[in-house]
Amino acid sequence: MKKQKKSIKEIVKSKYDQIAKQSKAENESSCCGSGPTTCCGEDYSMFNDDYSNVAGYHEEADLGLGCGIPTDFAGLKEGQTVLDLGSGAGNDCFVARSFVGESGFVYGIDFSEEMLQKAEANLQKMGYENMQFMKGDIEEMPFGKEMMDVILSNCVLNLVPDKQKTFEEMHRVLKKGGHFCVSDVVLQGELPESIQKDAEMYAGCVSGALPKEDYLKAIKTAGFKEVVIHKQKEIIIPDEILMKYMSEQELAAFKKSEKGIYSITVSAKK
Repeated sequence: MKKQKKSIKEIVKSKYDQIAKQSKAENESSCCGSGPTTCCGEDYSMFNDDYSNVAGYHEEADLGLGCGIPTDFAGLKEGQTVLDLGSGAGNDCFVARSFVGESGFVYGIDFSEEMLQKAEANLQKMGYENMQFMKGDIEEMPFGKEMMDVILSNCVLNLVPDKQKTFEEMHRVLKKGGHFCVSDVVLQGELPESIQKDAEMYAGCVSGALPKEDYLKAIKTAGFKEVVIHKQKEIIIPDEILMKYMSEQELAAFKKSEKGIYSITVSAKK
């Protein structure tokens, strides 16, 4: 199991290192490059929401990799300490800073060196002193207990092999009374086995996703309360992509079933 987890993380890290070297437009048009560990199998524009009118938006930090806007429902306030999991080039961190102001502080954590370099370059341009990007694994966060008021994440937890452990880590680093708000990918029903086993589709946010019921159960098992789904939308993957993983008959059966892929924005309180 440990070997499998390591392999998944290496695939995800390699892909996101590649994405960081490209522009948002390149990521959406070329689907992250052209190698077995860098092509996600999907066009990210199917997932991403429009940030252009969001307060604090910094275009160079937006690589088009999210599946929601968690800051819309995070209840961020002046002076809070915020952590963004899988912060990428810093998009949600810059938005969060517009809410917490000069008296707050925003941390971003990512395990991709290329993403961290891009985020740091964006931070240098903005000149903010109350923001820090750190390298780390969100299954084992480099933070002490009860440091954060709010945790954010955007289309990242679905990439983590051990989601239960990640929610437990989130619970550990949140202050009492703190909360998280994340946008993520979940399933209704189970995906065909061919998709579940495919590494490219895992790195592309799909085959690593949990059924929604299991996802919500993991949140509650970690000790969180007041779980609320603020937004949900279905993600439609084009037939030509799904045909890489199933026959025409299997595709027809899948489309007739009640199975589906959704992005949700969910919050919960410690």
